[in-house]
Amino acid sequence: MAYKYIHKTQYYESDQMGVIHHSNYIRWFEEARTAYMDDKGYAYARLEHEGIISPVLTVECEYRKMIHYGDTAVIELELEKFNGIKMVVGYKVYLESTGELCTVGKSSHCFLNRDNKPVSMKKTNREFYEKMLEKG
Repeated sequence: MAYKYIHKTQYYESDQMGVIHHSNYIRWFEEARTAYMDDKGYAYARLEHEGIISPVLTVECEYRKMIHYGDTAVIELELEKFNGIKMVVGYKVYLESTGELCTVGKSSHCFLNRDNKPVSMKKTNREFYEKMLEKG
């Protein structure tokens, strides 16, 4: 089941034609991802406090339909892969008013300690690992 995040578009996100600038979709992906982690009960800020960061390795975004200032976007997020070392998140952005699919994307992440060395969350943070695997 996909996690849903609602984003009301802002004026500063649009160009002179009222179209949302393409760079904002990547920010929306991050907003949705951090909200997802919050709702799972393990905020990204908590990970950082515990000495773990999760940098973006890759990001993809395919634009299918424009979203305009004043629209509300529904970002559906699905954890496509998570093994405690790498995480791949898929995104679908819909126009709330019509349900039309406007954008699809994906981001991949790893987990690093304070020395920027890769870590296995299954070994170093079992609570986070299990929360991410929980359904819902």
